[in-house]
Amino acid sequence: MHRQVLWFLARLPLLVLIFVVALMMSSCTMLGMNYASLEVDNKPAAIPPIDVSALNNPDGRERNRLMHTFEEVLYGPWPYNMPVSFGDWTMIDPEYLDGRGTLEEVAITIGSGEGARTFHMVTAFPNAAGPVPVVISQTFADTCSVFPDEPVTDADGNICDGGMMDGFPGWVATQIFGTYIALAPVERYFDAGLAYASFYASDFIPDRKEAGPAAMAQLGGPINPTSALMAWAYSFSAATDVLDADPRIDPKKVAVMGHSRHGKSALIAAAWDRRIGAVVAHQAGFAGASLSRSHTGERLDRMARTYPHWLAPEVQDWLDKLDEIPVDQHELLALVAPTPVLLGNGRRDVWSDPNSSFRAAEAASPVYEADGVAGLTSSDMRAFDPSAGLAWWLRPGGHSLVSKDIDAFISFLDAHFYPAGPADRADIAASRH
Repeated sequence: MHRQVLWFLARLPLLVLIFVVALMMSSCTMLGMNYASLEVDNKPAAIPPIDVSALNNPDGRERNRLMHTFEEVLYGPWPYNMPVSFGDWTMIDPEYLDGRGTLEEVAITIGSGEGARTFHMVTAFPNAAGPVPVVISQTFADTCSVFPDEPVTDADGNICDGGMMDGFPGWVATQIFGTYIALAPVERYFDAGLAYASFYASDFIPDRKEAGPAAMAQLGGPINPTSALMAWAYSFSAATDVLDADPRIDPKKVAVMGHSRHGKSALIAAAWDRRIGAVVAHQAGFAGASLSRSHTGERLDRMARTYPHWLAPEVQDWLDKLDEIPVDQHELLALVAPTPVLLGNGRRDVWSDPNSSFRAAEAASPVYEADGVAGLTSSDMRAFDPSAGLAWWLRPGGHSLVSKDIDAFISFLDAHFYPAGPADRADIAASRH
């Protein structure tokens, strides 16, 4: 017993450090000690009901009304006509992944005047005979961590010398949030015939209560965003501008991808920018795919008070009366239709409330069907149909990004970007070294 006490005391500082780091890095989520309910029939349906015929009316009035209400209540304005500019691609590695492609980066500037913000997007282009689909990812860590062995540019304009995921904190982060919370499995995207682009969203608008709103207010556009989620959504749109202009990319096959808060911004981007061809919104939670009226998990009111900069200031007026909020997230999914969406979830990620996210998808599914697209194709939360317009993915585990998720993402993108199967990817396979 004495020896055990000495062993514990000797390791106490390390155990305390692990606990503190884990607590800090899990501030956006519960670590996942419970299971999300798989029963939806005994839960309230999403409200208000969607008027499918009105939303699909070519006059666009109902669509515009919904978008305007989301802007007034939750996200603030889409920064219409905000200037976007970008330079030429800079070659980082001409023989990336043993010659399978190239790794390049480009500086993107959003805004005008002294308040304009510049960030770098790093893109892996596979060797291919023709234009390829691309998936654009917003990341939780800097590009130095996403591409740890490559001489990409950091936020200060210098060549990376280490990244945010180095050392013990990075190890803890991957234990909690999964191997791919930062690291990019580019070779797997290449295998699927996809280019992969990513940027660190906080290089554009900082994910901080004071710095984020200050940066947005100074962007110098005709309309400035008032929520980080809307600003990050606009940065997806800016990234799409860049890749649309590149002949190596198929402009009809641009996907946006995000985890957690960046899953929220991916959904918003696809609703406001109709060029986007597919969405991977993994564990998007509240203000993303989970219903604002739900009292399970993090809840919108708790999220909005903890991270007020994520949402427009106007949302604070609704936090004590969420049952009266005039829009809910099934309507956001309806605005994305018929663009295919993958909603990724973890059974232990109760914080993100998979159950209400599934009910939101159920409520939005008729809008997909009215457009002639299969929406949610199963009433079983455990079923996965990657070819569905609203594809639902639920795996064991918590709020994280793991190998099984990448498998699901690629299956979904493959089903929608290469519907004819492997033959569609023949030109890419033939052109590899």
